[in-house]
Amino acid sequence: MNKQQQYDNAYLSMAHTWGQLSYCERKKVGALIVKDRMIISDGYNGTPSGFENVCEDEEHYTKWYVLHAEANAILKVAGSTQSCQGATLYITLSPCRECSKLIHQSGIKRVVYATAYKDLSGVEFLTKAGVVVDHVPLNESTP
Repeated sequence: MNKQQQYDNAYLSMAHTWGQLSYCERKKVGALIVKDRMIISDGYNGTPSGFENVCEDEEHYTKWYVLHAEANAILKVAGSTQSCQGATLYITLSPCRECSKLIHQSGIKRVVYATAYKDLSGVEFLTKAGVVVDHVPLNESTP
């Protein structure tokens, strides 16, 4: 295993751990944005600031206003002095169509995901947009 693969596995493992902080019951997704080997942002799926930490309705459907992990991570960068330009996004679940637009527009140049979402049109969009997308399954030893 080369050094980049070691970094990819380590950052994905950290994103997985971060995702466990989510209050969502159906899926717990974590994301890290890394630039120049430095984590510049993190995020997990959840409700916006000021809302109750309940992601699903009474019928166990995800509420429409729940933010995805990568959107939360990108929004944190937008409110800071950092930039996503040229960064890598590590995420436990491949991005949806809506988040793939945010990823592209934010300047992220590489996405590494652990598990494929049922709809891969977000991944297809990113690839078409010139973003490098790598599927790296988490190791069996990852909690």
